[in-house]
Amino acid sequence: MRDLLHESYNAMRHNRRRTALTMLGMAWGIATVVMLLAYGDGFGRACASIFANFGTKLFIIVPGRSSMQAGGEKAGAQTRITLDDIDLLTTNIPQITHITPSCEKQATVQYDTRSYTIGVNGEYPNTFTIRALSLDQGRFYNTEDQIQHARVAVIGSETKEKLFSGRNALGEHIRLDGISYEVVGVLAPKMQAGDDNINRVVYVPFTSVSDLKDTHYLDSIWFNYETNDYIRIEQSVRYIMAAQHKFNPTDRRALYVFNLMEQVHQFEIITLGLKILLAFIGTLTLGIGGVGLMNIMLVSVTQRTREIGVEKALGARRRHIFLQFLAEALTITFIGGLFGIILAYAVAFSVGRLTLYSAMAKHAEAGDIRLVINPLTLLVAILILSAVGLISGMVPAIRASRLDPIEALRYE
Repeated sequence: MRDLLHESYNAMRHNRRRTALTMLGMAWGIATVVMLLAYGDGFGRACASIFANFGTKLFIIVPGRSSMQAGGEKAGAQTRITLDDIDLLTTNIPQITHITPSCEKQATVQYDTRSYTIGVNGEYPNTFTIRALSLDQGRFYNTEDQIQHARVAVIGSETKEKLFSGRNALGEHIRLDGISYEVVGVLAPKMQAGDDNINRVVYVPFTSVSDLKDTHYLDSIWFNYETNDYIRIEQSVRYIMAAQHKFNPTDRRALYVFNLMEQVHQFEIITLGLKILLAFIGTLTLGIGGVGLMNIMLVSVTQRTREIGVEKALGARRRHIFLQFLAEALTITFIGGLFGIILAYAVAFSVGRLTLYSAMAKHAEAGDIRLVINPLTLLVAILILSAVGLISGMVPAIRASRLDPIEALRYE
């Protein structure tokens, strides 16, 4: 092995410029592969962060109007959901971890001389977990506030900015349609795209929102779950609610069931396709470097024909000649690959964050692409490099090993 490496080193030192250019081609090829794979991984992580902003294992149930005749009811009947449906779902779907009713109202929110129309959501305290909320200041209302019908409110970041500007909001009282509520918490900003008012909101206990509107009929039900079989859960929801409200379970207009994991799964497929495409493009780029290596090695075989003849005349076998040239090709490949990987790390470190979702949404830096090279990406790149190096080195090595020693010694 040491003799092989020594022979490879001497051959590369004899043609330094040619070897350096070949290594540069391999380095650029492997750097391209690593960076493209890192981009694909970064895109996948960015999509995961975007969905995590809203909560991933999440169902939203919104009543609609039937479009099919069922259970003696004519098409066009309004579906109305109540707190009884919360108990029904919790009893029949054990995979549910947290569930909350939601009653929403566009209310006039006032503080001092400032007044705005802002959405008010009345929900259980566990909506903090269900909606993947996070606090910037204060606390979220709790079970005790819910039981005591406490008039407390947790406001979104944009609501705080509009009502209080830079002043402290905790402990202050705001008026919702003229009724006073104490601000006990301020939410951290969430990703907000376009005209979405996700940060312009006020959360109050479900029992307290009854001061603002009738809560007998719910606007929606939100819940999260612990299993991965989201399709079966959606089917269970439709059949349970259809039996309760007498509509056809296949009637998607009677009850809208929004399943966020379905969209997550679709984006996972898109991300996988993108990774495969980028890996293919990177492999083609590295393959061009491999073709350059093959050509250089074929030229080397031609130039060293007499040397090969002498070695065979002195007793060298085919496998010795084959391994000699293959070792030289692999040495060039892996030294070039090492420099390419170092280049890829340098580029990934210097680039930092590539704009993606933050170009379309506020507070969306977590939804941008970061070129982080993980061990799996590196392993895949090395496997591709090894395959290209072997294929590029074997053709010249086979040609060299098959040279006739007599013809080789006659070669000028």
